[in-house]
Amino acid sequence: MMRYAFLMLLGCAGIALAKPNVVYILADDLGYGEVGYNGQEKIQTPELDAMAAKGMRFTDHYCGNSVCAPSRCSLMTGLHPGHAYIRANSPGYPGGQTPLPKGTETMGKLMQRAGYKTAIIGKWGLGSTWDSGHPNQQGFDHFFGYTDQRKAHNYYPEYLWRNSDKLMLDNGKGKKNDYSHDLMTVEALKFIDENQKKPFFLYLAYTIPHISYQVPDLAQYKDKDWPKNMKIHAAMTSRMDRDIGAIKRRLEELGLAENTLITFNSDNGAHGQFGSLEFFKTSGKLRGKKRLMYEGGVRSPMIAYWPGKVPAGTVNDHISAFWDMLPTLAELTGEPVQGKTDGISMLPALLGRNDKQQKHKYLYWELYEGSPNQAVRFGKWKGVVADRRKGMKIELYDVTSDEGEQADVASEHPEVVEKIRQMMKDARVPSPYWDKDNKPLFNAKAACDANGVEPLPPRQKNKKKK
Repeated sequence: MMRYAFLMLLGCAGIALAKPNVVYILADDLGYGEVGYNGQEKIQTPELDAMAAKGMRFTDHYCGNSVCAPSRCSLMTGLHPGHAYIRANSPGYPGGQTPLPKGTETMGKLMQRAGYKTAIIGKWGLGSTWDSGHPNQQGFDHFFGYTDQRKAHNYYPEYLWRNSDKLMLDNGKGKKNDYSHDLMTVEALKFIDENQKKPFFLYLAYTIPHISYQVPDLAQYKDKDWPKNMKIHAAMTSRMDRDIGAIKRRLEELGLAENTLITFNSDNGAHGQFGSLEFFKTSGKLRGKKRLMYEGGVRSPMIAYWPGKVPAGTVNDHISAFWDMLPTLAELTGEPVQGKTDGISMLPALLGRNDKQQKHKYLYWELYEGSPNQAVRFGKWKGVVADRRKGMKIELYDVTSDEGEQADVASEHPEVVEKIRQMMKDARVPSPYWDKDNKPLFNAKAACDANGVEPLPPRQKNKKKK
């Protein structure tokens, strides 16, 4: 049925199509305003800007969450944070993150069933090499990169994983010769070359511009009168942009461009460290950054590029989120989702058919670290609970007229506030791993017990010498 609907959509556009390849590119901590097509003036992103100009830019697409692991969980499983298994990063869990359980439906598994060769290259962050969260057990034929998101903070690691094999690098003991981002690009190009004769799904999860600030050279920024960290930040981002352009050109050289959907997103808002939020205006006109539920923490700089299929030079205000990608791939391939999804296929919107696009009643988020918070996007309204520990005070913003969320109008629209309050109640199912003693805190022991591992000991604070 889904395949029939997809073919009908394509037929309306006069398009004949073989089974399309999919390249999903995810940046790490890239702010909404950090790319030229969203107004960035200092950091150069010409490749992404060109793809946006010849593809579709989404103004109201949202991340799965405002921090790494739960955002990637929502992307992979098609579940919003009120239903997702992982609802925050996981301090105390070995291997960097609570793993996806065995039997979880994922984008990788769906694409395998649809006959695709699948790969995750980059930062995984949803399990380790020795547990149920390993990419090879979650639908990916090929894995190259980091399983542990904490180790992904270092761009010159001692090793990366290729499937279950530890690939030792020429780093450590003062040496910095193998830059992980560059190795990911090489691996991605190789995967495309080796699978050009069959349909493939490549999830390319780059780690730029997440700190640490490390880059082989400062490129075009070396002579700028900027703080050094800002030069590094810009050089990292432009390096990623350059390599995305290289992947696009490889698809063109192989004659695959017109049969490949490329999407680009960021996993959450800008990290904003070392003054980058202010210096580059990485959130653009939006309020907030990573870990916050304001627009700067959860809105993604999404573009879609597919010559001849995605209408060129278009801007789309369809309200969508990461959990829509699983059902989108289902409709694209005709392979149904096995199990529950909170998502709605956004394939009609991608093909420029917003008149055929089903819409969400609302989008929902919750996060369990820092100040545990919640949010709902409901039409033009955005409701935010800034800190659940202080009660359920809901701030209300009209994000169509007040994109920067500067005017809290909750007192003027109590009926809207109450609707959002009910949505927040209805949207979530409590989790024993993320609701400890009815408080929104990560229960490392419960999660470790459920997955049969020993938790890490608590971190010891360094005591000052007397």
